[in-house]
Amino acid sequence: MHVPDTKVALSTASVYPSTTATAFELAARLGYDGVEVMVWNDPVSQDIEALRRLSDAHRMPILAVHAPCLLITQRVWTTDPWTKLVRARAAAEKLGADTVVVHPPFRWQRQYAREFVQGIARMAGETDVRFAVENMYPWRYKDREMLAYAPGWDVTDEEYRHFTIDLSHAATSRIDALEMADRMGHRLAHIHLADGSGSGKDEHLIPGRGKQPCAALLERLARDGFDGHVVLEVNTRRAATPAEQEADLAEALAFTRLHLATPARRPARG
Repeated sequence: MHVPDTKVALSTASVYPSTTATAFELAARLGYDGVEVMVWNDPVSQDIEALRRLSDAHRMPILAVHAPCLLITQRVWTTDPWTKLVRARAAAEKLGADTVVVHPPFRWQRQYAREFVQGIARMAGETDVRFAVENMYPWRYKDREMLAYAPGWDVTDEEYRHFTIDLSHAATSRIDALEMADRMGHRLAHIHLADGSGSGKDEHLIPGRGKQPCAALLERLARDGFDGHVVLEVNTRRAATPAEQEADLAEALAFTRLHLATPARRPARG
């Protein structure tokens, strides 16, 4: 078997509500290749020097930084969304990460939303760090859909330079993740791997426990020589004990490595 060079990282969001430090410890113990730092309310996630110390102590490289784009992080670093992205880029550059993950704006961020596509293109041209814009999903209440994001939750409608595909979000959107990956094409730069049942909730299940084509996508990435990172961004809040949480994260890593492996090519006969 041939195992590609694709790195498999653990999102620090996968241990929520535990700390960023816990994520580094688990990633190192389980054999992940690195971490993606979700910048959120944990002060350590916002502190470049604290993150550098964790990375050095656990010998865990920081491969990506997830900018604070969630509802619960509206006041993290600043309330200005562009300043958040500038700080996320600076953190990535100083920590050696090559990717900043960013969500499209909320519709009520009107000025930011109007400027977002052009602004992301401008910022992407100012650095070697990739701004990988992530697919989201429509919000649902009973039988109604609400368009919460602008320009839209389907990021393939815009000409972004780089994309992140999140398979849990694809499940929530009830779209075909492989077709979305096809639309992203060579601009697909980053993977948030998690499963979903298609229930309409953003579940972030352990890969293999839902209905998303997690295995098929990984096998395709391996065949195509994908040069980005695969990040496990899963929900372990239902784990009854730390040992169960660790087992979930070990299962997620084993699934990913298994399906990234491809049959070795036989040498051509002379």
